[in-house]
Amino acid sequence: MKKQFTILFATLVIHLLLFTSCKTPKNEDAKEVAATPSEYGGYSSQAKWGEHLVMAGGCGDCHTPKKMSPMGPVDDSSLLLSGHPAQMPPPNVNRLEMQKNGYVVTQTLTAWVGPWGISYAANLTPDSTGLGTWKEEQFIKSLREGKFKGLDGTRPVMPPMPWISIRNFTDNELKAIFAYLKTIKPVKNAVPPIQLPATK
Repeated sequence: MKKQFTILFATLVIHLLLFTSCKTPKNEDAKEVAATPSEYGGYSSQAKWGEHLVMAGGCGDCHTPKKMSPMGPVDDSSLLLSGHPAQMPPPNVNRLEMQKNGYVVTQTLTAWVGPWGISYAANLTPDSTGLGTWKEEQFIKSLREGKFKGLDGTRPVMPPMPWISIRNFTDNELKAIFAYLKTIKPVKNAVPPIQLPATK
């Protein structure tokens, strides 16, 4: 019995020595294997971060035309972020009534009638009819200062575009959004200009 206890004790000591002799990583080693956070909000690229911001921010709610489905209006993915369809006529509503009592939106959710007139969701694709010729600085200025096309001396960005909230994004976030928009499928769609309020 004493001999068996001695053998068991010796085995435990050997195992303990072997276990403690294994190299345990120091703090420096742990830092090497830990994932380093991306400079792009944790995403693999600037455009991927921008895609997340566009989707989470609901940009497609107005800028992607809708089509009817059994579940109601859904995004027309073939026209992703291409704005109000150019061939669609203005909303057929009593504009004076809408201007006085509130506003209305078309079935595509891309045209809005209100006291400002009729505004149309812009084409955000990289086509020449959209953001194709825009510079990054223009895009940021448009969303920071509410200037049409990000140019001085132009009209304001019209409702319902929530640029007053969007201007709180960081420069890096706005740059990421712009980078993503430059990667999506270009859609040729010359959105109509804003229509001034009706007078009669």
